[in-house]
This record gives sequence, C-alpha cells and structure tokens, in this order.
Amino acid sequence: MEKHELVIIGAGPAGMSAAIYGRRAGLDVLVLERGVPGGQINSTDEIENYPGISHASGSELGEMLKNHALKFSTEIRRVDSSKVELRGDKKVVITKTGKDENEIEAEAVIVATGAHFRRLGCEGEAEHIGQGVSFCATCDGAFFEGYDVAVVGGGNTAVEEGTYLTKFASKVYIIHRRDEFRADRAAIAQALANPKIEPVYNTIVEKIEGDGMVENLVLKNVRTGETSNLAVSGVFMFVGQEPDVDCVKGLVKAEKGGWIITNDHMETSVEGIFAAGDVRSKYLRQVITAAADGAVAAMAASSYINEQLHLRSTLLEPDEVKAFFYSSIDAEQVKLSNATETFAKAKGVKVPVIDGYRNARMAEKLGLADKMPAIVVIKKGAVGEVIPVKNESEIESALA
Repeated sequence: MEKHELVIIGAGPAGMSAAIYGRRAGLDVLVLERGVPGGQINSTDEIENYPGISHASGSELGEMLKNHALKFSTEIRRVDSSKVELRGDKKVVITKTGKDENEIEAEAVIVATGAHFRRLGCEGEAEHIGQGVSFCATCDGAFFEGYDVAVVGGGNTAVEEGTYLTKFASKVYIIHRRDEFRADRAAIAQALANPKIEPVYNTIVEKIEGDGMVENLVLKNVRTGETSNLAVSGVFMFVGQEPDVDCVKGLVKAEKGGWIITNDHMETSVEGIFAAGDVRSKYLRQVITAAADGAVAAMAASSYINEQLHLRSTLLEPDEVKAFFYSSIDAEQVKLSNATETFAKAKGVKVPVIDGYRNARMAEKLGLADKMPAIVVIKKGAVGEVIPVKNESEIESALA
C-alpha cells in the first residue's frame, strides 16, 4: 500500500497553505484534488482583500498558490474522489480516478475540501442548469453580453458578483428575500451606485421558466404574497454554501449543515484527522482565513506525526519496555518524573518518561489516563503490568 506522512484532500487556499507549511516542516506531503488547484477562488473575478496582493483574479492567485507549493516539491495528484477510512489505528485514503482505485495510508490527514454554492431548489432550477442557471459569474458572465440577468442572494458574493456581471449584462436584478442586503457596506454602496443594478427586496424566486434557455422568473413578494414575472435570460444563484464533506461524512463530528467541528489546532474528533478552510465550522470564510487554517493544520499535523512516530518507536515497537507515565500539570508527578530520569541514568537503564497530559491520546489509547503516575510494562505494543507509584522508593522498586 502506498504510504505518506501527510495527505491533504483539497488544493484550495487551505490545502495549498497546508502543503507549503507541511513541506517546509520536512513532511512527505501528498495533495489530492478533483478539480483545478486553487479551488473555489478560480470562479472569482477579482480578489482585493488578500494582504500583500492588491489585485489579482482568483485563477491567478490559485496558480500562484500551486506554484508556491510546487517550489517545495509537493506532489499534487488529480483524482475523481477521495474517502477516508479508519482501519484500527491506521488512516487510509481511498481514491478513485476513472476506473482505477488506490489506497494510501497516511500518518495524518488534512481535510481542506472547501464548500460549494447551495442550489435554490425552486421549480425549473435543475432543468435549466447550464441553460441560463449558473453558480459562477466569472465562468458564465460573458455569455450574457447585452442581456438582462438576475442574481439571487444578499450576501457579499451575490452583491459583488452582481457588480461584476454589469460588465456584460444590460441589466442586473439582485433578488433578496429580506429588505436589505447582508453584504459589506462598501460592496453594497458600489452595487447600488451602479445604474445597471436594480435591487428587488423582500422577494423569492418560485419558478424558473423557459423553453430550453431561461426566459422568465416567477417571483413572490414575501410580505404581500403577490406574484409577478421578471423577464431575464440568466439567473445566478448565490444563496449560501454547503461543505464538501463526502470524504469524511459520518467519520468526524460536524454541526448542523455538515460543517466540520475542530479545535484551535484544527483537530477534528478523530485522532490524526484535521480540517482547514471553508469546510470547517467557523465565523468567516475567506481566502485569508482558509490559508491561515491550512498553516495551523499543517503545523499541528507535523507535531502529531512526530509525536506519534516517537511514541511508536519508543513504546509500541520494542519487544518490552518499562515506561513512566505522569501528568505535567501535577507538580508532585513532575517531581517523580525527574526522579525517574535520575534513577534510570544512574542505573544505566532506558526508561521512557511520557507526559500523559501532553500525550493524552496515547495515554487514553493505552488505558492509562486515570492511572498516572505509574510505571507501565508494555510488551509488543500491549500494556502488561501497571504499577502505581507515589514516591521515589516505589519508583526504584518498580524499576529494579
């Protein structure tokens, strides 16, 4: 089976940032991507809020991120799908590319799969995707040169992409179910100052009509209940996002909506699996926060991998070892750890001293979380005798 220290699923800003930091930390890194490196930013016309880059298109920034990762000899592999499985203590990533299936064992996995725009779900939407219904203004805007189009949504993406569409469309209606947009003030001011943009507040789209291509929207005013028709040739949906969590769905804890729950170290509920970027539960989903998540996840994964490799070679691989487990937040136990090291050095014996607080997952895995301080006999990776100790004499007796 193919093996790598760190496997990153997703090559957007979070994944590429994780790859750069992972390679700089000396890890063997493999990035898996089902699309184009850069992820969702490839569909953004202009990025002007990433520090240090005053202006760039999303595809340009995506290319820069990819080239930066490649500078450190990162392997980026295109696959059609990825799925993470746990096999005992092992994490295995199963990939499919065409008819080929491959299994990759990883010491740690970073899920950086991002999110996608949610569908509206109204009648006629599915039938007209690719025939006037779009989720990417940058991709499809030019097809509507001189036509009237609608944008559905009221957040930053909807308002900003609506402004972008005025480069091509003769009229852009921004349809929002509330009485004001939720976007940043600057984005709203820019949009409303554009003569081509007309806001349609307190309104939802009930139906999309058209013989082949989109021709008409059936609208409903949420306050009055009144319905009306709006003749447009295209409609762009920006009504929120959903996380791309298929690769770990049901494996890690997630909140309502599927967003992956992590701690500040980007650790998920499963040991050795991290999440970064838009896929996780967080306050702000932007390129800069995704990149920051990726850096944190990579360094946390590096620490985890080094710790696991050390503990494995120290505790689990030898035929037999006596180790001292203690908690570093207990002053008396810290004194006993120092005494253990002094005694072992004086006797010329090797006694691993393991901080069960810092290495809590290993302590829990061995069933020692509530048995510290203790001298533990481990034979071929299995815990044998556990000898509780309270003072230096008991340590000396246990190690004799």
